[in-house]
Amino acid sequence: MEGGSTITMQLVKNLFLTPERAVSRKLAEAVLALRLEQIFSKDEILEMYLNQVYWGHNNYGVETAAQSYFNKSAKDLTLPEAAMMAGLIQAPENYSPFNNYQYTKQRQTIALNRMRQLGWITPEEEAAAKAAPLMVGEIKSFRSSIAPYVTEAAVQELKARFGNEAVVKGGMRVQTTIDLGLQRKAEEVVQRHHARIARMADQMALVAIDPRTHFVKAMVGGVNYQESQFNRVTQAYRQPGSAFKPFVYYAAFATGRYTPASLVADTPVSYPDGYKSYSPRNYDGGFMGNIPIRLALEVSRNVPAVKLGQAVGVNQIIEICRTLGIKSPMQPVTSLPLGAVDLSPMEMAGAYATFASNGWHADPTFIVQVSDSSGNVVLDNTPRPQLVLDPWATASLTDVLQGAIVRGTGKAAQIDRPAAGKTGTTDSQRDVWFVGYVPQLATAVWVGNDNYAPLRAGATGGTYAAPVWRDFMQAALVNVPVEAFKRPSDFVKP
Repeated sequence: MEGGSTITMQLVKNLFLTPERAVSRKLAEAVLALRLEQIFSKDEILEMYLNQVYWGHNNYGVETAAQSYFNKSAKDLTLPEAAMMAGLIQAPENYSPFNNYQYTKQRQTIALNRMRQLGWITPEEEAAAKAAPLMVGEIKSFRSSIAPYVTEAAVQELKARFGNEAVVKGGMRVQTTIDLGLQRKAEEVVQRHHARIARMADQMALVAIDPRTHFVKAMVGGVNYQESQFNRVTQAYRQPGSAFKPFVYYAAFATGRYTPASLVADTPVSYPDGYKSYSPRNYDGGFMGNIPIRLALEVSRNVPAVKLGQAVGVNQIIEICRTLGIKSPMQPVTSLPLGAVDLSPMEMAGAYATFASNGWHADPTFIVQVSDSSGNVVLDNTPRPQLVLDPWATASLTDVLQGAIVRGTGKAAQIDRPAAGKTGTTDSQRDVWFVGYVPQLATAVWVGNDNYAPLRAGATGGTYAAPVWRDFMQAALVNVPVEAFKRPSDFVKP
């Protein structure tokens, strides 16, 4: 159950074997170790071990570790520095001087004591090395992350899957889902558009998901990670406004009682709300009478959305949101169809990605694969989507959302290829959104202020978020073939 291996056996296990606890594996380890010692000298085996073993903080190999801990080559380490490194191998994150200097010195003392016992150093050298302070440098492995919001989000996902202790101890080799080219394009677009509207909105967030896998391909959690590590994609929960309406219209289509051509009344209505009544209003203050559902969603009429919400049931809409992976608290209030709920950009992008895949869903992830320090795969995130939505209803929704870009409130999101999407604007102009997709990529953009201050009067998702979405998608899809969405006629109506 526990260790007891020689250095050679540890090297064999790391290079050739799995960490399973079985007699057969231990026998194989012993046989291979004997063979290795017939071929290589002890010094060669030690060198291979030191160059392969995990040293903490994403460092593999003694040279990389020496550079990280002391800003010098391994050949230039002093006695106290070398003894420190020998002492931390057993649990490098726990004994790291960056995490617990006292533990580091205790482990160093054990190594120095053993060296003195073996006659490798004198008692005077031992005492001097123990007394010498360790002039450690800075952690280099993650200090200059090329995508810090992504790095931190991946770490949080690892902690959720494996526990904090396993992640802190380190040794994991993680392949993320991020496409670095798309990430750079996303960062550039966010910076450029933020410079344009910085006086009105201090923050912006963008996340792009591949609908075929639900892998996160790019994420910008804010305009400046150095100034604020708060990730507005995964940690900010803001009202989506009308970007929530597609959940309502999908629910209506899924009943089989409505089609995009069905009429809905855009007329005054009031609902009991405690001691008063709730009377939804449209953005322009007027009413259009009986209009097709297609038009109601394209031009984002509020009253028809509320009426449809009552017709299909607000609780049913909430259930659909849960099916789409939205976990944020929701109350079955009459105004829910207008986005009276706090959701994250990640939740919105993940849900729309399921619309883009015609109802196939998987939880969004930043991680493709995780292996341990020995190369054994401990997490394989091969996509395993499940069909969770009605294909005809999803295709009908996508068909209508294409019209929202061609003729409706999302005209600023046109990208010269079939695309579907929806604007979102809260009543107070505190949050503006655009969430949209093509078959190969779904992207959510949020713009607002961290202190919830409103944007200037008249700010909408169509004027401030849609252009960000458009510029990113155009850049992201340069070498991606144009692909049409499946039509409702390709499926059987429920």
